[in-house]
Amino acid sequence: MIRYLFFAGFVLSLLWLSCKKSSTPKPGNSNGSTDTSGQAIDTSYHPIDPPVAVTTGFFLNAWQPKTYIIPTQYRDTIAATGQADVSITVDMNQLVTKVSPYLFGNNSNTWMGQIVTEPSLLQYITDLTPHIIRGPGGSISDLYFWNQSSSPPPDVPDSLYDGNGHKVPAGYWYGMNTQGWTLSIDHYYQMLQQTHSEGILTVNYAYARYGTGPHPVQTAAHLAADWARYDHGRTKFWEIGNESNGTWEASYQIDPAQNQDGQPAIITGQLYGQHVKIFADSMRAAAREVGSTIYIGAQLLDAPPASWQNATDKGWNQGVLSTVGGDVDFFIVHDYFTPYQKNSTPEEILDSSRSVPSRIMAYLHQQFDQYGVSAKPIALTEWNIFATGSMQMVSYIAGMHAVIALGELIKNQFGEASRWDLANGWDNGNDMGMFNIGDEPGAPKWNPRPAFYLMTYFQRYFGDRMVASTVQGSNDVLCYASSFSYGPAVGLVLINQGTLPHTVSIELHHFAPATRFYWYTCTGGNDNGAFSRKIYINGQGPSGVSGGPADRYLQIIPYSATLKQNTIVMSLPARSVVFVQVPAH
Repeated sequence: MIRYLFFAGFVLSLLWLSCKKSSTPKPGNSNGSTDTSGQAIDTSYHPIDPPVAVTTGFFLNAWQPKTYIIPTQYRDTIAATGQADVSITVDMNQLVTKVSPYLFGNNSNTWMGQIVTEPSLLQYITDLTPHIIRGPGGSISDLYFWNQSSSPPPDVPDSLYDGNGHKVPAGYWYGMNTQGWTLSIDHYYQMLQQTHSEGILTVNYAYARYGTGPHPVQTAAHLAADWARYDHGRTKFWEIGNESNGTWEASYQIDPAQNQDGQPAIITGQLYGQHVKIFADSMRAAAREVGSTIYIGAQLLDAPPASWQNATDKGWNQGVLSTVGGDVDFFIVHDYFTPYQKNSTPEEILDSSRSVPSRIMAYLHQQFDQYGVSAKPIALTEWNIFATGSMQMVSYIAGMHAVIALGELIKNQFGEASRWDLANGWDNGNDMGMFNIGDEPGAPKWNPRPAFYLMTYFQRYFGDRMVASTVQGSNDVLCYASSFSYGPAVGLVLINQGTLPHTVSIELHHFAPATRFYWYTCTGGNDNGAFSRKIYINGQGPSGVSGGPADRYLQIIPYSATLKQNTIVMSLPARSVVFVQVPAH
């Protein structure tokens, strides 16, 4: 009996040792780290790229691996004190998507001036690294004659309908106008070259509607094709019209008495789709003549029409998809996230940045399925917030909104996105411009708003692939995680949307980190209530009434601290954005 018990105990000991051995990391893959439950963390790093999403598509053709360079200077400090109340887990082997470089774009416009003569602005744009800048400028695109300098062609009316159905002076714009107050097409191209950016251009579709000649659609398509010839391969991405369904657009309503090809007074999605086919055929032929490849996009609505919307909106997607859904290369949507001209709260603004991108993508997939059209790459060529009344658009909160929106656009696998816009007009702080065009009281011309700093840092410290992450403990805390191909390194964007600070514990799985990590903490100021116009990066802020450390934002040295095994513990101040970098061991 004693011999039997001894033998049984020996067998149980072997089983226990076997189980214990199987739970330890493989040699060479771990430093013996454990997670908060005491289990060993696997640090074996073998990521595999997922398939490219159809909605990203050819916009990933320009993808390039990124390199993280370990700072030579840093401010050694304590990352956090106290117990963590939020836990974050990052799985470096679970890749969500490669990051399209075209998601960081912006919009130029024709009232910015000939900005190639503005070296400070050009440097800011270069540092922003938008990769793609749209032109010539929203609704103006449909009043824009790229090859004219001061007068339109003879087959256009002197007046057009406004959003209330009243005829008003047309107010055409010209691409060859070299006066100082506007931006010519050649200076747009020069600006792209000087800032290492590509273009995305919107052709004048509305000319096909309001043109008074015998064949207005063919004439407008020929004008667009001539632009593609003149462009000579400099631009790959082309949009046919801007928000053509909108009552405020020159394409929406025409005078049938002035039209010679039997078009209706009010546009429909089907009519737009039929016209897009003609534009696409002409422009592709022109591109082939000059040996270039172009991609052509058509407009869709990104949300179900409300009951109060008009018949054009209610039938728009069906009409476009049923006529031209298989003939274009990508689809275009616009969204301004918050209700139109509402004095939205910070909570409403930040919530919209998190919910709108997924809502857009879900709706578009539903529309593709409903109308039997294959999904294609999606370009969000205008986005921002509509919130007004408290200087929301120029605030630090708008910058936080931009950061979250970028993370969600990557996660939801959009192909392209261009924020509206580089510069606009002060309008008591209801200014969507990223830079002061020169009319903001007390601020120097081209002074960057907080969104500039946050989008610039996002570009620099987010890697080339998004990886999976989870957050537990607070709905206020968000994490967007990434990897740098070369380094390699982890890049995290942590956001505390709430009004109370949090301490977070971050576990890195399938990654062996170095002993030191680095970060930048961004917060707003105490001015203007909840909508500070200032941003502070590691404590450094503006010398004036708004913006950030404009003369030194790229010289700020990071904070740094040592890791405890594979776990980072750090503080997130209220309403903060923190950019964290962790190089590999």
